[in-house]
Amino acid sequence: MSTATMHARLPILPVALAGLVISVAIVLYNLINQGHAAYGTDNLGMFWTFPIVVYDYFLLTSTGLAMVATLALVFGGDDFRPIIKRALWLALAGLAGGVAVLMLELGKPIQALWLIPFSFAFDSPLYWKVLCVLGYVLALLWLFSRLSRTGWSMASVRGMALLTLVLALGVTVIAGVVYGSQSMRPFWASGDIPVAFLFESLLGGLAFIIFFTYMAYGFKQDGLPASVNRLFSDKLPSLLALAIFLHMLFVLARMTSGLYGNAEGLQVWQHIVASPLFHLELWVGLVTPLVLLLLPTTRRIGSVQILAALLVMISLFIARYEYIIGGQLVPLFKGAWAPALLSYSPSPTEWMLLHPPCP
Repeated sequence: MSTATMHARLPILPVALAGLVISVAIVLYNLINQGHAAYGTDNLGMFWTFPIVVYDYFLLTSTGLAMVATLALVFGGDDFRPIIKRALWLALAGLAGGVAVLMLELGKPIQALWLIPFSFAFDSPLYWKVLCVLGYVLALLWLFSRLSRTGWSMASVRGMALLTLVLALGVTVIAGVVYGSQSMRPFWASGDIPVAFLFESLLGGLAFIIFFTYMAYGFKQDGLPASVNRLFSDKLPSLLALAIFLHMLFVLARMTSGLYGNAEGLQVWQHIVASPLFHLELWVGLVTPLVLLLLPTTRRIGSVQILAALLVMISLFIARYEYIIGGQLVPLFKGAWAPALLSYSPSPTEWMLLHPPCP
């Protein structure tokens, strides 16, 4: 590795850690002094707000990163070997960040750590999600520690990789069931949500791998190792383009069904489609990177890949925000006190919860 590349890498971790410490300190201070009122929740029906958006975003990105790495290990994708360990590290970092935000959102997080697993609420998808997350954490740690040793081979870790893949799939699908099964909120409820979450998760995983790999090498394409450069010159951007296209199909299909649906709660789609955020998500965050990655003249350019990955990451966060917040904008119990649509904007404390994982 060149000296220039090492100098480019050195400031990243200290700056990220400093930002993390400062943001957590501010959040904790506000929570101690204001309690849960520091967040933008209300008693009109807005219960899951920005912290849940951040938590779900990083949780699904984590499982997407783990799926990309474990699929390569299970099916012998030797070309992906150079990025497998980084993908697993990012999966751990994203998971840690997401769970930390969830703990800061819960009123009594310490009690939740032991009460939920021992509640035996078998009928609740949240119960099974917690169990899958616990197993996913252990499997991810075990697999990452195994790959951190010298002399590992695809065959030697295939069994552990398969278990991690199954648990990552389980977490992602059950997260979709948590929302898709809530029939009282038609904006959320749909049988295709678990599948949509899978594609969204894989898309986020691919975008994070590309962006943070370039970041680790100073955002310089000529600084990438030859094996990584080969992967980034063809297969990975092509996979990212395919994932963007499939995710976009789900976005457009849900939008069309929502706009023409007549169930109480779907009228929020008119509000979302009229929002600039939705068009930023669709045209800038999905269509633009898809076009850039489909054109042979731009697909292999490092700066284009970095831009495409960044736009996708932003688009997925907007999509997660619109989905979670949009599903609650129509009050469940309407009366003279309830507006047609609730209003919400994240508080300053909630914005401090958004901190990317360290590469």
